Parts: sequence; structure tokens; C-alpha cells
Amino acid sequence: MAIHVEGLVAIFIFYTLILVVGIWAAWKNKNSGVSEGADRSETIMVGGRDIGLFVGGFTMTATWVGGGYINGTAEYVYLPDYGLAWAQAPFGYALSLVVGGLFFAKPMRSRGYVTMLDPFQQIYGKRMGGLLFIPALMGEIFWSAAILSALGATLSVIIDMNINMSVVVSALIAIFYTLVGGLYSVAYTDVVQLFCIFVGLWMSVPSALANPAVSDIGVTAYQKIYQAPWLGKVEKGDMWKWADNFCLLMLGGIPWQVYFQRVLSASSATYAQVLSFLAAFGCLVMAVPSVLIGAIGASTDWNQTSYGAISPKDRNQSDMILPIVLQHLCPPWVSFFGLGAVSAAVMSSADSSILSASSMFARNIYKLAFRQSASDREIVWVMRITIFVFGAMATAMALLTGTVYGLWYLSSDLVYVIIFPQLLSVLFVRGTNTYGSVAGYVCGLLLRIGGGEPYLMLPPFIYYPWWQMVDGAVHQKFPFKTVSMLASLLGNLAFSHLAKYLFESGKLSAKYDVLDAVMSKDSSDFMDKTTLVNRNIIGLSELAPVKPRLSVTLANTFARKETLTEEDESSPDSPTREEIQ
Repeated sequence: MAIHVEGLVAIFIFYTLILVVGIWAAWKNKNSGVSEGADRSETIMVGGRDIGLFVGGFTMTATWVGGGYINGTAEYVYLPDYGLAWAQAPFGYALSLVVGGLFFAKPMRSRGYVTMLDPFQQIYGKRMGGLLFIPALMGEIFWSAAILSALGATLSVIIDMNINMSVVVSALIAIFYTLVGGLYSVAYTDVVQLFCIFVGLWMSVPSALANPAVSDIGVTAYQKIYQAPWLGKVEKGDMWKWADNFCLLMLGGIPWQVYFQRVLSASSATYAQVLSFLAAFGCLVMAVPSVLIGAIGASTDWNQTSYGAISPKDRNQSDMILPIVLQHLCPPWVSFFGLGAVSAAVMSSADSSILSASSMFARNIYKLAFRQSASDREIVWVMRITIFVFGAMATAMALLTGTVYGLWYLSSDLVYVIIFPQLLSVLFVRGTNTYGSVAGYVCGLLLRIGGGEPYLMLPPFIYYPWWQMVDGAVHQKFPFKTVSMLASLLGNLAFSHLAKYLFESGKLSAKYDVLDAVMSKDSSDFMDKTTLVNRNIIGLSELAPVKPRLSVTLANTFARKETLTEEDESSPDSPTREEIQ
């Protein structure tokens, strides 16, 4: 196949622009935050906490409006068995940002956290933080791999470029400017990328609609011409499954480091909330051209196009409907602008995910769990190394595995089932502890994995109500993902209070508090030995030195006092002054 020179030139210009903007942003902000006494590593992670509304709104919107978002929305609108009714991502993620802004942005930003895992390690300890890092890391890496893979396929469709080469070049550019400038480079390039997405897709829509092979999309929305109406519908038997998936998008879209990295980079808690609302509006606006392109694909007589008589769905290329429309229904120069839009969408998500994964590892795993005495310079180098390592991992997965999307689906489910109820508990529920956190983690994991995953051909060992056998695979119609999430939340609460009762009532000796989650927290952290004996919490014979909890020895690491608001000054489990006295 001949490579389209014009397309290569357009891609070269776009990539050069992105790289220049990323390097400029790194140079422009190289001393930001340092003069105010902030660590360089923290400046890289959260941009010196001075990201304004304009740049912040763009970067948070671009984080969600990635290659999977615009390609996936067009795909579901195009598919005759789904249609717009099943294209839940635009509304689900928009509501996710609204809910995050209303309830999660302010407490996270006002307490001065640096990463999403900080409150977990503050309340549940470093071990639990490490466990929660696993699904968070899986989500970020698999997400980056999936969208890099989508970009490679898109470039191969439009300009006949080698898939492996396109993936490697795109990943290297994203890794380079992320490594050089951290969040500043990511944020400023997001502004350019989001502008390219908007212009590129909106230039493509009128050209595609004007193609003589395309019928009136207002008619095909309700009438079957070439395939079922693109509005789609939700059958009565699929209502619970639809609701389950929507809850996953709306609530499972919150506990991601890519979201909280923007929240924590805002200049104030109020700005963090406003950024979330702006991004919610931006997600809806940016979904419109993808919806129209999917509708155009469903309204096209492909026999009249250069694509051929067999439609994309019959060639199993429904996931590529957006680049196919760009190539076969638009003039070449328009399709190349659209290609730039797809490339922009991919890079705007890939760089964010790579930076998020490296931030959590460098701070919550390397520094807080293993080397609490690590210098700021050491943490910066750990971040740089892990940016490259995680980027290489995502690139390798995009090149070598054919189940990237299946892995991402499963990891996204785990984020929803495991991390979301833990985040609810640690921010809003008093009295939860490490024992409950572990129990909730295991409970949610077993119930979710037990339901199986058809995309990965992972067989279930729990058959929920209404399950069906389709093409040799078990499909669960029961909302088991949401049920697993609720079970994880309730398991956390139940086992936390059970452990607290057993230890504080004396039914279990304090020496069995191996996680230092109940007795040491209420004793060595806040009370002296005389108080313990007088309150009959612990016997004289049982008095022994207890290692201080991470949440106390590193209190200043997790919460900067100057950023705390009056109502958020203490963590959910912190005792009042009267309790201490």
C-alpha cells in the first residue's frame, strides 16, 4: 500500500507543534513553585497548585475526551444493535465530573493531598495504599495501551502508515514532553490538542454529510434504510445491564488519578469544583461530532463509496467507523485534519495516564512505603524513570497484545468496584479502618472476577440471576458490577466496626492488632499509657512499645496546614481535642 505523503506531512506538522508546546511549557514553568518553598517533585505532580480556569478546564476536558471517547462514541452510535441509546460515555462521564465536583473535589483539594492514594495511606496505612495502587496502575497503563493501539489502527486506515511505527512515534513524543515538563507540559499541550480535536472533527462533519452516499440522518434516526435506526433502544430485558454500565461510568469515572491530578493542581478548592463543571460541559460538547459521525456511518450506502459494497460492520471494522468516515466520505485535506483530531485525542489521554501512574508510584509506593527519607531530587528522578517505564509498558501492550481493550474494561471495573467504595469510606465515613478496607477489597474483587469477562474469555464461577449463554460465552444481565461495589462498601463498614468492637471490648487482645489499625491508633498515636489503663482499653501486662502509624509520622506529608479549610482540618478518624484530653 502506498503511504499518503500529504497525511504524513500533516501528522509531522501536528506532532512538531505538540512537542514544541510541551517543551515551551516546561521551560516557562521550570521554576514554578520552587520560590514558594514547594518541592520540585510536587510541582511536577500537581503543577505548583496554580493551574487557572482556562488551562485547567481544557486539560481536564482533554483527559476524558481521548481516542477511546471519540472513537467509542461513534462506534456505538453506528452499531445497529446499540445506537445512541447505548452510547453512554458522553453523559456518564459528564455526570461523573459533576458528581466529582460536587462531593469529592473540595475535600481532596482543601486537605492538600498530592495524589489520590494519599488519604488511603493516611487512614489505612502504607500497606493498604500499596494494594489500592495495583488496580489504579492497571487502569492507567491499560487505558494508555488501548488508546495507543486505536491510534495505530486509525493511522493505518487513513494514510496506510505502519501500525507499529505510528504507535512508537506517538508514544515517544508523549513520553518525552511529559518527562521534561510534568503536569505543566501535559496541561498546555492539552489546550492545543483539544482545539485540534474540536476543529478537526467539526470540519469533517459537514463534508461527510454533503457526500451523496449519505442519507438524511434525521430520517435514518427513526427509519431503517441501510441498517437499524441509529437512535437505538434499550430492551426491557437489558435495562439492568444498561443501568449497571451507566453507574460504572458515572461513579467509576471518579476514582482516577488523572482526574484528581487536575483537581489537586487547581489554585483553590472552589476552582477545583469549577474545573469539574467546565469539563463536564466540555465533554458533552466534544461528543456531538462523534455522535454525528456515527450517525453518518449508519446512514451511508457504502456501495457508492471507495470503501466497497461490504459495510464496516460486516467487515468487523465497526470500531474504526470514525476514521473510515473521514477517509471515504471526506475530501483528502479534510480527512487529514480529522486525523490530527484523532491523534490529538489519543495523546491528550496517553500523557495524562502515564504521568498519573508515575506520580502515584514515586510518592505513594517509593517514598511513603519504602524510602521516607528520600530527597526531593531522588523522587524527581524516580518519576522520570517510571514515566519512561510505564510509557514503554503501555506501548509494548499496544503492539503485542490483542486484548488491550478487554484488559482495560476489566481494570476499569476494578477501579469502580474496589477503589470507589474505599474513597467514599475514607473521605466521608467515620470509623472505617484497615481491616474493613482489606475485607471490602477482597469482597469486591471476588464478586467482580466471579462474574467473568466475555471480552477476555474469562469464565465466571458465580452465575448471577438472568445470565445467558451467547456464542458459547456467559453474559451476565444482572447488575453485578454495581452489586459488587455496594458489597465492597458494606464489607468495609461491617468489618471495620467488627474489628473495632472486638479489640476495644477486650474480646481480642491488642497484640493481635497486627495491622496497627485499631488499638495503636487510639492509643499510641493520641493517648499516653496512663490514659489507656484508666480507660481499661489495655491491661498493664499488655503495655508494649507500638510502632507509630504512618498517618501520624507523616502527617505533614499528607496535609499541608496552610491549605486546610476550617471544616476540613481533621481527617475523618482524627480525634477531637476533648477526646485527647
